[in-house]
Amino acid sequence: MYTLSHAIPVNPDGIEPKLTREQVWAGLALKAVDAKPFVDGMTQCDLIERTDTTIKREITFRGAQSQEFITLFEPVKVQFERLDGTGWIDNVISDSESGLVLSFTFGVRFPGITEDTPEETAKGDSMRGAYVGAVAATLAKVREMVANGEL
Repeated sequence: MYTLSHAIPVNPDGIEPKLTREQVWAGLALKAVDAKPFVDGMTQCDLIERTDTTIKREITFRGAQSQEFITLFEPVKVQFERLDGTGWIDNVISDSESGLVLSFTFGVRFPGITEDTPEETAKGDSMRGAYVGAVAATLAKVREMVANGEL
């Protein structure tokens, strides 16, 4: 399984509006219900089941359809798990000496590629930019929603 963890500051210098932990959490919770506004390439995100702390949904991302089980650990973590066993993502809001940080940790299996091989590493590394970009894109969407009075 290819894994990657990346964190970025929530409120870097020169970026407005500044986001609170509550606003970032609200954005992550919305993303769990409907990720289309947050994830470039997602064309379907249908809710199947929901409880206070879990969501089951069906998604189509870059043409591939799958189901995900999401667990909300308010106010710090949202965990996404693909039900076909091909991957998981954790989104974590944490404090650091420089302020709030949003971390994404991914674990992905690539069908047809043997795990723990140079081929898997090369495939994962080739997608690294998209994974890292997802962190910034999520915060940008939350910031846009706050600026528009939606959060």
